[in-house]
Amino acid sequence: MSLVATLICNPANPALDSTVVDGARAILPSAGPARWLFDEVAVDIPFVAEGDVHAIEARLRQARGDLPIDIVVQPEAARRKKLFLADMDSTMIGQECIDELADFAGLKAHVSAITERAMRGEIAFEPALRERVALLKDLPVGVVDEVLEKRITLTPGGRELVATMRANGAWTCLISGGFTLFTNTVAARIGFQENRANELVVSDGKFTGEVREPILGRAAKLATLIELAESFDLDEIDTLVVGDGANDLGMIQQAGLGVAYHAKPAVSAAAAARIDYGDLTALLYAQGYRRDEFED
Repeated sequence: MSLVATLICNPANPALDSTVVDGARAILPSAGPARWLFDEVAVDIPFVAEGDVHAIEARLRQARGDLPIDIVVQPEAARRKKLFLADMDSTMIGQECIDELADFAGLKAHVSAITERAMRGEIAFEPALRERVALLKDLPVGVVDEVLEKRITLTPGGRELVATMRANGAWTCLISGGFTLFTNTVAARIGFQENRANELVVSDGKFTGEVREPILGRAAKLATLIELAESFDLDEIDTLVVGDGANDLGMIQQAGLGVAYHAKPAVSAAAAARIDYGDLTALLYAQGYRRDEFED
């Protein structure tokens, strides 16, 4: 089988050199010449192997040691994906929106603890969301604008990722267990063509403490991936998914390339690929894009 190992760094902290690349090539069976995607930041190494790809990846990780280098091993065919689904909170943005809303109610620490447990898969997502939303009751809906303006930061590389994939014909969808009050704005800022999320119930300018049912959780995220792939007549291998929490696992494991991005331990362990150091441009390098092919 023709495979490719992609070694990727955060552009802000490049760590690749010829010594690292030569060491990786020595581990890979029938390794071809390295192809630099961006000097010192990302490189492809094609190779041929049969059997357990994860074992090869594990040997590369062991050889890497403590260097801040991500490693993605996958088939070389169909690397450039035609459908991209991305989680929002702690993936495309650096925050958890519900935790920031809870801060205005003086409950951030309490709500953040529930969020963390839900994202780790320690408690079920849907009841945890209902519990957290109930704590927002009577909070003015206007605080959303303040959170968006002052607290939400886009994850580096996100705009380039979406713009480059769109320029190459992919459909992009922001899919969140959060809320449409945030995804509508975040999706527009980043450039997504579509977004889906939960809807908070509002009455007289205040949150009622309720979320409209059915809740968009793990099952709905997976169903969205399947629905969109079918609507565009795409095979599973043509899809790319990225997320960080347990409610993303269904769609991550179903995708042609499912990526755990700076994710919870259980998610990183179960995903086909993981990015622990890089920014979101790592997902472009994983698809074989060179830096000079990026859309800014």
